[in-house]
Amino acid sequence: MNTNTLPTDELKKYGIINEDLSFSKKLNADDVQNFLQGYTIVADHDKNRATFQLTDNKTKLKVIFLERDKSISDILENSKNNIQYTDVKNVSKSANELSFEKKAFIFDKETEKVVEFDFIKNARELTAIIADKKNTEELNRYIAELLKLKSFLQDKIVQFPEMAKEITNDLNIVSKEFNTVAGISEKQNHSQKQEKSNIQLNVNDPDVYQYANQRRDDEQEHDTEVEKSRKFRR
Repeated sequence: MNTNTLPTDELKKYGIINEDLSFSKKLNADDVQNFLQGYTIVADHDKNRATFQLTDNKTKLKVIFLERDKSISDILENSKNNIQYTDVKNVSKSANELSFEKKAFIFDKETEKVVEFDFIKNARELTAIIADKKNTEELNRYIAELLKLKSFLQDKIVQFPEMAKEITNDLNIVSKEFNTVAGISEKQNHSQKQEKSNIQLNVNDPDVYQYANQRRDDEQEHDTEVEKSRKFRR
């Protein structure tokens, strides 16, 4: 492999390549190939995340340090029980106050792997997966997270008017997904109320009471006849 143009010193510094210029064994062949084509390498540890990407014809290494509000080990473990949400902030020296992402971690039972979804980049797919679960509690948790992100973006439009267009695009995506899941939630609530109403109608149905009373009278009459028959046989 030709390493003449690669920023080898930086790659060694972060353990991406070894002293002999071979790539770290932590990276498989596909990871290396993708990295050389401009894709990003992601390294997670506790609450910290670092991303590495080759830029400027592979002559520079772009490094971004991120920080989550939860540790990756907790996220992976708890995702087996329910969807995990986490906020990610860019803590690199070059980061501005707008650098913020919201992620969802979902456990895939078929592959037994945890898959990460971005609220903006994977919005439609994330909404579809959560809606397909048909779990009211999960849906309400997702709605709450969307509202938090929506409020955050609205505040940032005021703080960064020069970036209003970009932020508004993200806000529109979040608003659209919120409207979608809010509509689904409303339908589910209506359906549950309808089911409850039908149960109430069945219980309060006068014909049901009439049938029950008639059956009770018939049973009492039958018991009386049995008792008379016993006395007669004596």
